[in-house]
This record gives sequence, structure tokens and C-alpha cells, in this order.
Amino acid sequence: MKIGCVKEIKNNEFRVGLSPDNVKAYVAAGHHVYIEKGAGIGSGFTDNEYVDAGASLIDNAADVWNLVDMMVKVKEPLESEYPLFREGLILYTYLHLAADKAQTDALLAGKVKAVAYETMQEKDRSLPCLAPMSQIAGRLSIQEGAKYLEKKFGGEGILLAGVPGTPKANVVILGGGTVGMNACKIAVGMGANVTILDINLKRLEELDNMFGAHIQTLVSTDSNIERVVKEADLVIGSVLIPGGSTPKLFKKKYLPEMKDGAVFVDVAIDQGGCGESSRVTTHDEPVFIEDGVVHYCVGNMPGAVPRTSTIALTNATLRYGLEIAGKGLESACANQAIATGVNCYLGKITNKNVADALGYEFTELESLI
Repeated sequence: MKIGCVKEIKNNEFRVGLSPDNVKAYVAAGHHVYIEKGAGIGSGFTDNEYVDAGASLIDNAADVWNLVDMMVKVKEPLESEYPLFREGLILYTYLHLAADKAQTDALLAGKVKAVAYETMQEKDRSLPCLAPMSQIAGRLSIQEGAKYLEKKFGGEGILLAGVPGTPKANVVILGGGTVGMNACKIAVGMGANVTILDINLKRLEELDNMFGAHIQTLVSTDSNIERVVKEADLVIGSVLIPGGSTPKLFKKKYLPEMKDGAVFVDVAIDQGGCGESSRVTTHDEPVFIEDGVVHYCVGNMPGAVPRTSTIALTNATLRYGLEIAGKGLESACANQAIATGVNCYLGKITNKNVADALGYEFTELESLI
């Protein structure tokens, strides 16, 4: 199979879909790999490294798109890339379609076979290709939140850990999944007062066993959320419904009740966000202030640390990509993780959460392949 990878064009997105080590693996399996020149520079990979790994360098992205059977990316295609869609092309990347009707319509019209990293689910319900970016986004959320608590950025001017004789910051984490757990780990490590909320009692028990007296666990209800965010200095939104729109747990009505200069980091923004006041921001302009609360809603947070992110992501995506390339997508869908990743197939939506979120017709993948 002909495998392609192009330079990401999303604002300040420096990750790349294939590392040179990935290229070696595809080439060793008998595939041909085509890389747009300069695609890996932002992650610290030179063109020469790709050539040494066996890839062919192509001058521009359009030629790569037109040449390959499977395009491996990091982020969803942007509008300028929609004309490059064509029937039967396998697109293997993050898509987040529930919050992106325009992209969904373009994929359907182009009859693309679109496989989304974020909905790939193993039999144990783990999300293997989402997990590494969730780990990074969770840890980064505390790092960014701590920065924007600084007065010069509009924050209240508080240090998360405090110092002897001063109050520690109160950190509230909405959602105890991979993002929330990793945010909790960093917040606890920095010495903050941490409260984490989730609807799953079993998950709260696991977090309580993991962190002990260092955290407060609460069942996620509107009343509990409203009560704890009033005293919060930093709120992390880390709610996830794989493929679906994120519930709006962080209400606009909370903002006037919160501390002036408190910070809200909406890690779920690429799925629509879990805050009613959230809107997508970029690394160029990462924050805005509403009712005195600083909102950080960058849609590609892990792009800020591209070297770490690229290595972590490609470690997870490679084995499934090799399976798709080796067997073809249809046969590879015998693997549950790959089948659950197929969001669009030749003009049909094959992920129920995406279909429900957009109000589109859902078609079982098994009936199409």
C-alpha cells in the first residue's frame, strides 16, 4: 500500500503523523511511504532521517494526497484540504466529527474511508490511540493553568503550591478519566488542594486508592460542581464521550460566582467543550476572559509539546496502521479497535455517537464491508 504523511497546517500544530521509525516499519512490511518535505521539522525530525528510513520525499502536500492509498495525519483536515478528498482514500487521524459538521459533510461527499484515532476502542473499553494525547493534555492542563493564573495573563496571581504561610490553590477537575487522572497527578505533585468529580463511583474509588488523602473525590452533580467551583482557583474540564458531543457541565451561571482571575481549562474543546462559555482558541491567542474567569480552550493542546506528543502518538497508532496497510481496511476491521475507529465509510456515517451528535443517519459498518 502507498502510505502518505503531510505537514500539519492547523495553527501552531507541530506534530507529525509518522516518525522516521514508523517509516522504517511500513517499509519493512513492504509498503511505500511518501512524506511531504519538512513535515517532521516541528517535531525535530529532518527530511534526511525520513529518506534514510526509506521514505520518498514529495515537494507539496497535494501531490502526496493524490498519490497515496492511506493518509496518516495527526489533526483533522482543514477546509483547504477538503478538495483533496477522493473516493476510497483511507484517512487515519484524529477527526472529532461531532463538533465539525463541515468536515463530516466533506468526508461523506468525498466518500472517504475515515478512521478516527479518538473512537478506536479495544474490547476492554480502553481507547489506545486517544490515551497518549489524553495523558499529555491532562498533564499540560495543569502546567498551562498554573501559567495563566499569573497576574500578567489576567489570572488572580496565585501560586498553585503556595509557600509556607500562604494558601495553596484549589484545583477542581471535572472527570476522572485519563485526562483527569493525569491532571490530578500533576496538581497533587505541585502541592495544590485537589478535588476531582466523576459520575462513576468505581472510578472515584480507584482515584481515592491511588491518591489517598491528597485529594477529595465527589460524585459529579450540578450542585457539587457549583459548590466547588465557587472556591476554585483552577478548573479543568476533562469530560469525554468517545465520538460524541461533550456534555456542558461547566455552566455560564457559575462564572459570576467564581473568583475574579480564576482559570478554566477546557481540555474537551475539540469535542465541543464541556463549558457553556467555551469557544475554540489557538496557541497564538490561547485565552479569553468572560465574567472575570480566564478561559483556556486550545483545540490542539498537545501540539505545544510536539516532540513528546509525536513519539507518544505514533507509538500507539503504528500497529493499527500496519494492520490496515497489510490487510486492507475491510479485512482489518476484524480487529474491534479498528472497526470502532471507522467514522465514515464511502458516504455513510458508521459511528453512532457521531451520527447522533449531528442528527445524521447511522449505518452499521458490517452492512457495508
